[in-house]
Amino acid sequence: QVQLVESGGGLVQPGGSLRLSCRASGFIFSSYVMAWYRQAPGKPRELVAIINSGGRTTYVDSVKGRFTISRENAENTVYLQMNSLKPEDTAVYYCTVSVQGRPYWGQGTQVTVSS
Repeated sequence: QVQLVESGGGLVQPGGSLRLSCRASGFIFSSYVMAWYRQAPGKPRELVAIINSGGRTTYVDSVKGRFTISRENAENTVYLQMNSLKPEDTAVYYCTVSVQGRPYWGQGTQVTVSS
């Protein structure tokens, strides 16, 4: 079955960096679009970044120039490098994939940006 396991979250000061990882299994990872979403307290879940099977990337405007999504197909892993973090980046971050029309989500990893 499809499984997504995120890691790498934590507490970081404003201006700091974190790298999130999402290890996938249960599907042919290299063939699928992968995405990162986030959900802050009291707010709806929002798309952060997408990477397609060819490595093409798309970002929400609020993270452009600060976040980088990448994938390592040999390791079935998608990454989110987050630099110049701001307090408003505080959220639970989720990776997701849609397989045969059904969305799958990981359990999420908490990112807190605070001094």
